[in-house]
Amino acid sequence: MADYFTITRELAAPRSLVFQALTLPEHFAVWFGTAAVEVPQESLSMDVRVGGAFRAVMVLPDGNRIHWAGEYVEVDPPARLAMTLTDDPDAYAGLPVLFDLEEIEGGTRLTISQDRADFSDEQVAATIAGYNAFVDDIAAVLERIQAA
Repeated sequence: MADYFTITRELAAPRSLVFQALTLPEHFAVWFGTAAVEVPQESLSMDVRVGGAFRAVMVLPDGNRIHWAGEYVEVDPPARLAMTLTDDPDAYAGLPVLFDLEEIEGGTRLTISQDRADFSDEQVAATIAGYNAFVDDIAAVLERIQAA
């Protein structure tokens, strides 16, 4: 049985806009890398449909690269997105990461859930910190979109 950990954050934007930030390459490349890591647009491939593939490369500040891959297993705009995600594209990607978007007064409640799998407590904490950094950058992307 899966043992999911979650983060939940509220964003001051409608669900449809949050869903776009999660699924449009020009926005995804900004938040997936966070401010510290580059995700070159040319490395990004997003076929956002059930069974569609995902690929991205993170270029770390030291020049090292992380190759990400996955598959979209649920696409229900603007309520839910589920995708597998791995930094070892040749290995089993595990259970999907879940992005649930709930409409709330003044915006959207975003909940990201991931199976703990064989993560240590330290790895879970680091992953949660990473997701929080992602959501900080999603919020910045949403501010820019809404200001345009």
